[in-house]
Amino acid sequence: MAHRPKRTFRQRRADSSDSDSTHEPFAEPGAPGEQADLGPAEEGLSSGGVRAEAAELPRRARGRGRGRGRVWASSRHAARAAQRLDGGSDVLGDAGQQESRAVDLSTDEEDGTHRSSESKDDQSSSSNSSSSLEEEFTSLVNIPDAAFIQAAYQKRELARAQEDYISLDVKHAFTISGMKKNTEYPESEPDGHENIMPFTPKPQTLRQKMAETTATRNEETSEDSEEDKKYQDIWEQQQMRRAVKITKGQDIDLSHSTESQTVKKFDASISFPPVNLEIIKKQLNTRLTLLQDTHRSHLREYEKYIQDVKSSKSTIQNLENSSNQVLNFKFYKSMKVYVENLIDCLDKKIINIQEIESAMHALLVKQAMIFMKRRQDELKHESAYLQQLSRKAETSTNTSLAIDEKTQWILEEIESRRAQRRQARVLSGNCTHQEGTSSDDELSSADMMDFQKSQGDILQDHKKIFEDVHDDFCNIQNILLKFQQWREKFPDSYYEAFISLCIPKLLNPLIRFQLIDWNPLKFDSIGLKQMPWFTAIEEFIDGSMEDSKKEDSSDKKILSTVISKTIIPRLTDFVEFIWDPLSTSQTTNLITQSRMIFEEHSTCENEVINKGKQDLLKPIVSRMKKAIDDDVFIPLYPESAVENRMSPHSKFQERQFWSGLKLFRNILLWNELLPEDTLQELGLGKLLNRYLIIALLNAIPGPDVVKKCNQIAACLPEKWFQNSAMRTSIPQLENFIQFLLQSARKLSTSEIRDEVKEIILILVKIKALNQAESFIEEYHLDHLKSVIKEV
Repeated sequence: MAHRPKRTFRQRRADSSDSDSTHEPFAEPGAPGEQADLGPAEEGLSSGGVRAEAAELPRRARGRGRGRGRVWASSRHAARAAQRLDGGSDVLGDAGQQESRAVDLSTDEEDGTHRSSESKDDQSSSSNSSSSLEEEFTSLVNIPDAAFIQAAYQKRELARAQEDYISLDVKHAFTISGMKKNTEYPESEPDGHENIMPFTPKPQTLRQKMAETTATRNEETSEDSEEDKKYQDIWEQQQMRRAVKITKGQDIDLSHSTESQTVKKFDASISFPPVNLEIIKKQLNTRLTLLQDTHRSHLREYEKYIQDVKSSKSTIQNLENSSNQVLNFKFYKSMKVYVENLIDCLDKKIINIQEIESAMHALLVKQAMIFMKRRQDELKHESAYLQQLSRKAETSTNTSLAIDEKTQWILEEIESRRAQRRQARVLSGNCTHQEGTSSDDELSSADMMDFQKSQGDILQDHKKIFEDVHDDFCNIQNILLKFQQWREKFPDSYYEAFISLCIPKLLNPLIRFQLIDWNPLKFDSIGLKQMPWFTAIEEFIDGSMEDSKKEDSSDKKILSTVISKTIIPRLTDFVEFIWDPLSTSQTTNLITQSRMIFEEHSTCENEVINKGKQDLLKPIVSRMKKAIDDDVFIPLYPESAVENRMSPHSKFQERQFWSGLKLFRNILLWNELLPEDTLQELGLGKLLNRYLIIALLNAIPGPDVVKKCNQIAACLPEKWFQNSAMRTSIPQLENFIQFLLQSARKLSTSEIRDEVKEIILILVKIKALNQAESFIEEYHLDHLKSVIKEV
């Protein structure tokens, strides 16, 4: 239902002429009562000029005479109009008065039509108020008549025609803005004088400002009244159309703006164009073509729909059979959650593993430092004691030797440990042992108990690390089983994710946990191949080789990567801080573990593995150099001091020589792991030529010297002398060969000649064939030529 606009009827107000004007509010210019009063007055004027204002005041007074507020506003407006007219021409005043009277008549007529239903008392009161306002306005403003105004306009036009300008010296200048020309004036009248802009606006009084505001509001109210009237008419028409029944074939014009439509009837007199068979056929063909095109387009759409149906059915079938995809998603999600939990677990436990690992390493380093410091202190005190004995023998044999208590206690301690070792060798049946070749790593009972107690506490804490962890997160075999399932189910995603590079990092904390109690320098330590993590990784790699047909499978490198990233760093720490190169048992165990590591590396050669191998060999070489510089000491005494083999000088010299020879043997045990030039530099250049040969040159020629030379030759690797065409030995053995020839010459002139053959055999073994043949020819030892021929 259409919205009914507001009805703009005049509101009836009670006559309150006796009330005070200050207690009644101003009437709004846009009120409905005012809108009904403005129409006729505004039609008689072209704009809101001076005449319109003067004429409008009585009308407003009459239209609003029912309220004191409206009379108050109209009287103020009239006063303002009077002030404006006082400054203007008197001629315009008479004309305005006449027009205002005419407007009053029209306004009264309009008011009479709208207020026909009002009481006579209201009409009489309005008339009285209007007449009183007219009298007041007439007394204030002297309005000229029309004749006077016409004469004034003609006079001004004549002045323009004569002088072509308007004089500025005008006594009664006034400005009329916004007023249209009246039809009674000539059209050629220029209106520039009406729009003269003053450079300085005249000050307005409060009454003038109020009058201008009221006039503007009245203009807006008149426009709103016309729009409301239009909407009211439209609403009435809509109501009439609902009420009246419209007959068929007729259309009632409710807006009265358009004419009624007429029904077109067939007129038989109208002639149509001629029709023949060709035209009909052509039209039918055209129609048929259009229908065929439409049919083809429909067929294409039909085929498209058929394809869509087939595709939808296929998609539905695939979705129905996609249970495997759901299982795959569940597997990947579970694997993701498992790996995240595993990483979180290892991140928390790695701190405890590092603490236990550091504690065990510090305990072993402390023990190794005890042995090393004790050996160096004992060597220093024993050497000092023998030097005092030598000085005593040179000066006087009667003076007593003063030894401090510490030296005396150290010497007694040394002798006590040696006696225990001799007794142990006798019980074991080892009678060929040489003094100085033992490791001398015995601890006292108190020190041993402290060491075992500390080690037990560390291992007890070690067992508590993974007590609260499920086996799936701490057992290497279970962890690898998870990844093996992934590899078997989804090999493509397994290899694309580079799991073989991630597994060594995940297993690193767990392998270090198992290696906390592992000491590669101990004889009874478990080998790497027997450890659980090693066997689990080997099984995982073997399963990969069965499932994957690739020969260069990345899983093959898992074990070597684990060794490079986990085993070698731990082994390096043992070499740098714990390993004693003078200990044959430690060296042998370390070589065994290193050889196994290098064998695993030989299967997979890459930059990372080669770098790990070099990281292990460098500290081994560095540690052996340090042992040669710090632990090898072979003193040289006069022949008188060493003639007696039971003298302390001779015994000390023998022990130090065999200790140096023992280090020489331990160094050359690395011949298959270290490069030949490195071993020859360490064993032959630094140790043999610098220490051992000098000690042999100072010794008395005899069977003991030949025995020592045999031991030196036995330590040399056979790999160095496998070349059959080799007639001269390696350059680093030249000093040793010259010593052998010198010893052979001394023994050939003495009664001891059986040792000469031993020396010739040593020369033949080290491929010094040319030197051996020269010596045989020189001393006519024809019976030894067969030894050279056998080679």
